[in-house]
Amino acid sequence: MAIRASDMDKLSLEQLRSLKEQSDLEVNLLQDSLTKIRTAAARLEVAAAALHDLSLRPEGKELLVPLTASLYVPGTLDDSEKVLVDVGTGYFIEKTMAEGKDYCERKLSLLKSNHDELTDIATKKKHIADEAGIVLQGKLRQTSTST
Repeated sequence: MAIRASDMDKLSLEQLRSLKEQSDLEVNLLQDSLTKIRTAAARLEVAAAALHDLSLRPEGKELLVPLTASLYVPGTLDDSEKVLVDVGTGYFIEKTMAEGKDYCERKLSLLKSNHDELTDIATKKKHIADEAGIVLQGKLRQTSTST
């Protein structure tokens, strides 16, 4: 919803306050979403790098296998061409190394696209909040000088 400054002049003080608060809240929520997208993208980049590293190791090589972010167990590389890909909510799919790398690239591309869209929306919402704040301050000054 695009609101022009001329439209904001017609709003009451309470409506302007409400518009500013709502816009600020939406901007904060969008910023949180952007942070989560950046975190997910960073994790995918780490996963893609791990796949690349794994593809360079010879079969039979001993390595540490991550069970969680901080728990690793010793293991032996049995087949460097097959990997398990975590597709969310506890589901894993066996894929070839190439399919695993492709999965990471597609997910990163999707996250980048979502990040760009949310950035545009957040910028517009921030602009609306700033305009509402300016108009609100002007009306408050006008109200205080007329009393």
